[in-house]
Amino acid sequence: MSRIRSKNTQAELALRRELFRLGLRYRIHAPDLPGRPDIVFRGRRVAVFVDGDFWHGRRFDDWAHKLSEPWRAKIARNRARDAASNAALKALGWAVVRVWEKDLKADPAVGVARIRRLLRKIRSGTRVG
Repeated sequence: MSRIRSKNTQAELALRRELFRLGLRYRIHAPDLPGRPDIVFRGRRVAVFVDGDFWHGRRFDDWAHKLSEPWRAKIARNRARDAASNAALKALGWAVVRVWEKDLKADPAVGVARIRRLLRKIRSGTRVG
């Protein structure tokens, strides 16, 4: 397990490369924000998380029964922590985008499109919530 990365994963790097290529500038791994978002657009108050499918429980109900109890509890805690981070960021006035690793590996443009759409909404003054 020591080889499992918590930051700078391949999916995260692919997303960051694409955002940078499009001229979007950001900060990474903001330690001062709840949940320590992977990518942060401070001026627009947008936090982006790149979530690993296993560790963050993508479609957890479909495969949780295959895990031993300690693993089910671990992933359930991760999901609860994600929800708490989302709530804390929203309470501070931040918009949150969560992108699944599998989606980014299939096509990073999908995650980029979601982020760009949110950034455009915020720039135009449309209420986000």
